[in-house]
Amino acid sequence: MNENLFTLFSTPMVLGQPATIPIILFPMLLIPTSKYLIKNRLTTIQQNLTQLTLKQMMTTHNTKGQTWSLMLMSLIIFITMTNLLGLLPYSFTPTTQLSMNLAMAIPLWAGTVIMGLRFKTKNSLAHLLPQGTPTLLIPMLVVIETISLLIQPVALAVRLTANITAGHLLMHLIGNTALALSTVNSSATLLIFTLLMLLTILEIAVALIQAYVFTLLTSLYLHNNT
Repeated sequence: MNENLFTLFSTPMVLGQPATIPIILFPMLLIPTSKYLIKNRLTTIQQNLTQLTLKQMMTTHNTKGQTWSLMLMSLIIFITMTNLLGLLPYSFTPTTQLSMNLAMAIPLWAGTVIMGLRFKTKNSLAHLLPQGTPTLLIPMLVVIETISLLIQPVALAVRLTANITAGHLLMHLIGNTALALSTVNSSATLLIFTLLMLLTILEIAVALIQAYVFTLLTSLYLHNNT
């Protein structure tokens, strides 16, 4: 049977209907919450990690930038949970879809740019022309800086999509190789299975790092415009 490597990235269907939206909303159900004054260990660890990450990202922001703290924390938790759930067998990873990542990146980027044009108009426009630029190069540099500004959300989305997709494809290929060699050479199968376990650990780290990088770059765009 010829198997398409990109089958695992296709949109799952349930009763002929796309199941993407329930899958995207599912990670929210896994985040523990407590309505009691005395919290359990899991909720305490969650709050400590949230406070540590929030402090790391909000250190350089002013008052206007700190109003984005809830949105940025929700973003990093959502991407982290989605990436980690995508490593489970027979699962679907929404962050492998470029359309979804663009849907997250473009509104966040546009919000930071609009905020910069509203509150720091001169500074935002000054970024399009470095200080000390020769007169002849001014039109060219303005065009280049404008293009680089417009590419920022695309770079955010493509970076997340490429890293998650590449890891899943590599795990898929190594898993198929281990399965094919299981009836041929047990030593080679054990070696490849060990490699697969190490790659799984690496992918867990990549899932966490990419969520942090996506949110951190959004935070940096916000810092440049507030």
